[in-house]
Amino acid sequence: MAGSWQGKSTIGRGTNQFHNSSRFKGGNKMNPSTKDELVGKVHEVKGTIKEKIGQLTNDPDLEGEGIVENIGGKIQTKIGQTEKAIEKL
Repeated sequence: MAGSWQGKSTIGRGTNQFHNSSRFKGGNKMNPSTKDELVGKVHEVKGTIKEKIGQLTNDPDLEGEGIVENIGGKIQTKIGQTEKAIEKL
């Protein structure tokens, strides 16, 4: 049985072990609107964290950066929600 796995290992090749699985064929197909919403939420959270750390460390630049990122995230989330509503029409 030695060598029976030869050629099947993906270790060190930089590939995903599930890449060739029939369950995952076609890749990850996320709607652009859903992706906008998700990325927007991530930016909202990151912005909130930066804002709070800026307040705690008395760093107005970091606080301002957090506010801007939070607002940008909210805008991106709204864009995703609007696109999703338009897709349903």
